[in-house]
Amino acid sequence: NISTILFTTEEYITRPSIHDLVNRNTHTGRIPPCNPHKKRPQQRRHNRTMPTGNTYQTCMAELGDGGEGNGTSPSTEELLLCISSKYDNASSSTDNSIDTLFLIYAASLVFFMQAGFAMISAGCVRLNNVQNTLLKNLLDACGASLGFYSIGYAFAWGGSTDPATATTTFIGTQNFFLVGVEDESFWLFQFAFCATSATIVAGALAERCQMTAYLAYSLVLAAFVYPVVVHSIWSPSGFLSATKPEDPLFGVGVVDFAGSSVVHLTGGATALIATLILGPRTGRFYDLRGKPLEKAKDFPGHSLSLQMLGVFILWFGWYGFNAGSTISITTGENYLIASHAAICTTLGGAAGAIMTLFLHTIVEERLTGEVKFNLQYAMNGCLSGLVSVTAGCAVIESWASVVIGLVSGLLYLVSSKFLVKRRIDDAVDAIPVHMVNGIWGCLSVGFFAEPALMEHVYGSSEHVGWFYSWGRGSIDGRLLACQLIGCLFVCGWITITMAPFFWFLHYLGYLRADTLEEVVGLDVEYTGGLMDMHIQSQNEAEAKMEDYVSEYLKRRDERMYIKKQYNTGAGNIFSGSLNRQQARRSGGDDLHAHSVHGMSVLRPNSQGIEALDLNGRRTSSSERLSAMNRSNSNETDPNNVQSQPESVL
Repeated sequence: NISTILFTTEEYITRPSIHDLVNRNTHTGRIPPCNPHKKRPQQRRHNRTMPTGNTYQTCMAELGDGGEGNGTSPSTEELLLCISSKYDNASSSTDNSIDTLFLIYAASLVFFMQAGFAMISAGCVRLNNVQNTLLKNLLDACGASLGFYSIGYAFAWGGSTDPATATTTFIGTQNFFLVGVEDESFWLFQFAFCATSATIVAGALAERCQMTAYLAYSLVLAAFVYPVVVHSIWSPSGFLSATKPEDPLFGVGVVDFAGSSVVHLTGGATALIATLILGPRTGRFYDLRGKPLEKAKDFPGHSLSLQMLGVFILWFGWYGFNAGSTISITTGENYLIASHAAICTTLGGAAGAIMTLFLHTIVEERLTGEVKFNLQYAMNGCLSGLVSVTAGCAVIESWASVVIGLVSGLLYLVSSKFLVKRRIDDAVDAIPVHMVNGIWGCLSVGFFAEPALMEHVYGSSEHVGWFYSWGRGSIDGRLLACQLIGCLFVCGWITITMAPFFWFLHYLGYLRADTLEEVVGLDVEYTGGLMDMHIQSQNEAEAKMEDYVSEYLKRRDERMYIKKQYNTGAGNIFSGSLNRQQARRSGGDDLHAHSVHGMSVLRPNSQGIEALDLNGRRTSSSERLSAMNRSNSNETDPNNVQSQPESVL
């Protein structure tokens, strides 16, 4: 027993570095695999009193009479067994405490990324939409917490955390409302990931999405859609999981260490579907009559400072995102894997930013003859690099993370320009950053997964990156095929679940905000506050903002008056959506297509704006309201000026 203890101590002192792990040809068998996102074995909580004083003295006090009450001294074997047992208990308790603290700290870093997303979204929108955007980011965290607490965690991890007893299932079936869950720090860590995936969509739908639709989307994604992806790829019971105990897909499964596909591709694909159904912001690609513009109109955000602050917050939180995915810091040599993942995270983000900045500068110089450094492209390039190394940060070498980051910068530029060309309006470029580079990050593991690191993290190096397979004299592409199947599964699952959901909201009229509200800013409608309308710009379109606001206030007063006078019951619940659909059939993409009444179109002129009815005749808010009053003379007296809003009079 003493020789075993001494050997263990010597092995602990001479732990190898990450370079020693890379240089190993075979696994020694003494150190268990890392198994990322594998839940730690649950420890029963006992109400026991820890011994005080020296362990030897404690054991002597317990065994002083040899257990027979005759005052004889305990044997050496009994004493060693007592000391060994107490040492094991203390060591296990210490390891569990360290792992719990590590997981809570990592979860805190990941959750702090919510602040980063909020700052980026707020900085990318115009000033009259800041409050609405920030509120949606807050609803992300709130909706995700409730959805993941109630059923989301059960669908993702319920009853499937032990590889020894796991059987392949499509979805989890236990631990609803955290019933039976003892290691709650694991739930906290997984919730932070869920909230991150949900908040990716916030920026893409900025400045035109209704609040109700956004809260409903957050709940659905966190409670059902995202957990199925987690269960399939990360859970030992998932059919695509690399930690599946028996017969994984193609003998290796999908390797996604920290979530390029599970988190970022899920959020990015959802953003693409929602953006296609929601449509672009008013004036971005089409004029007020619905005619395509020759050149897309830029809607610059109001604060680059907030955007930069958000990028640094996200970069900081990404260390908890990637390094924290080791789950346990005390198991084997996981501390080396965590530090290696953090290094690859740093290099990938840096390479992506530099590649995007200088490539865009070179292209602009060739096209215009002027050297321009674009800060927004550099920031999004940095985020693209961070997304792309998330899947393989623990199984790729550091030089490979630089290569992956450089490619991610190129992909971001190309995909961002492609979206504008196809008239797809993404206010913060969430689709190029998270969807496109989420796919690239997952596929890059199939090219760059290093054999020794795969052995240590997943316990097998039979199927590795394609480039390393070539070095072995083989063209084994099983890992790359698994990665491709994983990406196709995530995209397909998001499409068949979220596309009908957003179409249903769109049909009911709950998805897109009123177009006039969109022009004046969603802060006016949803936060109850009035904007500070001190416009100092010489731009003619911006100078007419006061006229748009005036017309909006008139319509709002009309709406309140009509609801008060003519609302007869539940039969009018869907009248707003029906009026919008009728307006769309009558007049295309004009401003009245999303207005409350669907009875007029706003047209700017030299004196300000004028209202046209569906036949093209000039009309006004007061004339429309008078016509309504005359047609309903039995219900209200149009001559009674006291019953009408002052602003309409």
